[in-house]
Amino acid sequence: MVLPQALPPALSGCVGTNRAPASVARQIEANDDVAAIGLWLAEYHDSPHTFRSYRKEAERLLLWATQVRGKPVSSLTREDVIAYEAFLAHPPATWCDDGLARRGEHRRLLVGPLAERSRRQALGILAGLFNYLVRAGYLAGSPFVLQRRRARRGTRRTIERYLDRALWEDVLRVVDSWPQHTARERQRYERVRWVLRFLYETALRAAEAAATDENDFHHIRGRWWLHTVGKGGVEGTIPLSDGLMEDFARYRRFYGLSAVPAVDGNASAILGIAGRSSPLTPTAVYQIVKDAFRRVANTLQEENGAKAARVRRASTHWLRHTAATHQAEDGTPIHHIQQNLRHSSIGTTSIYIHAEEDARHASTTKTPIVTSVP
Repeated sequence: MVLPQALPPALSGCVGTNRAPASVARQIEANDDVAAIGLWLAEYHDSPHTFRSYRKEAERLLLWATQVRGKPVSSLTREDVIAYEAFLAHPPATWCDDGLARRGEHRRLLVGPLAERSRRQALGILAGLFNYLVRAGYLAGSPFVLQRRRARRGTRRTIERYLDRALWEDVLRVVDSWPQHTARERQRYERVRWVLRFLYETALRAAEAAATDENDFHHIRGRWWLHTVGKGGVEGTIPLSDGLMEDFARYRRFYGLSAVPAVDGNASAILGIAGRSSPLTPTAVYQIVKDAFRRVANTLQEENGAKAARVRRASTHWLRHTAATHQAEDGTPIHHIQQNLRHSSIGTTSIYIHAEEDARHASTTKTPIVTSVP
């Protein structure tokens, strides 16, 4: 946590006004807010991405409660929660200052006002925290349970955050044109070349890709499979093409590794730029892809501004959507796509199926369906 472990009693939560009475059976031994929140976070130790996201929200609330409201988290009321949402929508400039960490103050937890969707997500995470503390017998109640339920926006029938096949080929073409005169240029090219192909074929999330190492690749009955553990600890196996394994062999040979991943090895699937095998963070994987798309977009700008704008928006999750969409276009059965993406519901997978929408549009406007990309 960013707060000191020893806060004055008035701010520590030892005597918070919303603390559960002594008659309530306690499920945790924590007796102050920082310790109690730390236990909640510990429940997510096996999910690094979730842990970081939840810790950020907890840290923001702790700082705001103690520094702005002058009270511990365990004394917050419904009025405080309403004020906190307003704060997230319009944070003061001092909370968004890049120099906080350099001056030895708390690190920057906001880069600017949060959009409505981000505010809903933040409050939803904090509601989960308070529910946990109530169930643990630490708090008497949660000020979040009184929150008005906002009407949900309609769910989009199809996913549009993907690159069509022609644009995906443009991305690969531009990357292949990058200069490779210096050692660093060659390192950057080989890494981006591999990362884009790896995430595209496997449809892995950034956190899943970052956690993958060579012993997750398995050769079974003449075919390659990738074992992964995704959101919520869901395990899955993903089929890998011979073409992707050739790309992996090329990438590994570039860094002096064996072409075939070692069964008992621990080298990361995505190495550091200089070839270090220690795993990258999900943020680092995201940034590799984001920087690559930005660079590709700058090149495409001269050819086609609309294409460039779309590529500039793309991210690691766009690659996941792109993979699913292209698999559907290639005729992969929807239940196989569901398994590849590890969706619990086939309804989630169906949003990647664009053929029915294309057919509906064609029959309505009496235009032919384009089934191939020139």
